[in-house]
Amino acid sequence: MKVNIEIECTPVEARQFMGLPDVQPMQNAMMDKLQQKMAENIDKFSPEAILQNWFDPKMAERFQDMFASMSGLGAGTKGKK
Repeated sequence: MKVNIEIECTPVEARQFMGLPDVQPMQNAMMDKLQQKMAENIDKFSPEAILQNWFDPKMAERFQDMFASMSGLGAGTKGKK
């Protein structure tokens, strides 16, 4: 015996039928807060700001130190000739 049941309803109707809470107001509030935070910080993600962070003079020194320590050239070489 094979029984097929097809139910045609919207997601809202299905949530109400199953007794699940309506989270739409919470989702709207969170999306508004997220959009506000993104708008406040959008200037940090401009191409100019990203390139400025990448090509910071201190960043070049950090990369040099990192590669020197990874290759073993930076460990214990001070004071030795």
